[in-house]
Amino acid sequence: MKLKNGLKAGWPPIVVVILLLLIWQLAVTWGGTASWLLPSPLKIWQDGTTDMARVWMHTFATVRLMLIGFIVGVTGGVIVASCLHRVPFLKAGFYPLLILSQNVPVIALGPLLIILFGFGILPKIILIALVCFFPVTMSTLDGFMQTDRNMYNYMQMIGASRRQIFYKLELPHALPFLFTGLKISATYSVMGAVIAEWLGGGVGLGYYMILQKSGFRADREFVAIIIIVVLSLLFFWLIAGLEKLVVRWNAKRSS
Repeated sequence: MKLKNGLKAGWPPIVVVILLLLIWQLAVTWGGTASWLLPSPLKIWQDGTTDMARVWMHTFATVRLMLIGFIVGVTGGVIVASCLHRVPFLKAGFYPLLILSQNVPVIALGPLLIILFGFGILPKIILIALVCFFPVTMSTLDGFMQTDRNMYNYMQMIGASRRQIFYKLELPHALPFLFTGLKISATYSVMGAVIAEWLGGGVGLGYYMILQKSGFRADREFVAIIIIVVLSLLFFWLIAGLEKLVVRWNAKRSS
């Protein structure tokens, strides 16, 4: 039944995408638009398969970079959220700074990180980690604050320690909120990796896009964009699937 409902919900977007691709193909073909300016979907497919070996090399480099940055950012976000929650003084001091930090454009930090740490992989990882850090930190903090107060008071009443309350009540209650932040960070990590590769480096989809832009190869630019979108969707679905395995009680309650 769930599979049948999923298929019913999934076919309308697929039909819309197919129609848009068909209109695009016909518009480019009948309009006589130059392929270097706006390539047709068939042209994009042909060039993507022709340059597939190089595309895969850059794709693997981007995936490796985004996974490292994602893990660092998520780990840091969970640790910081836990510390701020357990130490109210720290939360009062650092919470406003976390909000203010989001007013700084990520792309503006890239040159500064390159100046501080050079052109290696470290500034790229830091940039991706910063992009992933905020959603995880804020969603986890929100989860801690939404803990059932009746259960909290009950555990205090029966003599549970602060550590026991945190690990047995607050942390499990925050898991659905944490996964919300993880799903947001999963898509942001791909974007952060591409931006980091724009700013410097010799491999990755961001670097590949810069090369194709210099050669006026819009078809290969579209190939890179499609791969970026697919990576974001796959990573999002991976986190969503992991959420169903880990937070089973929440899935049962929402169904």
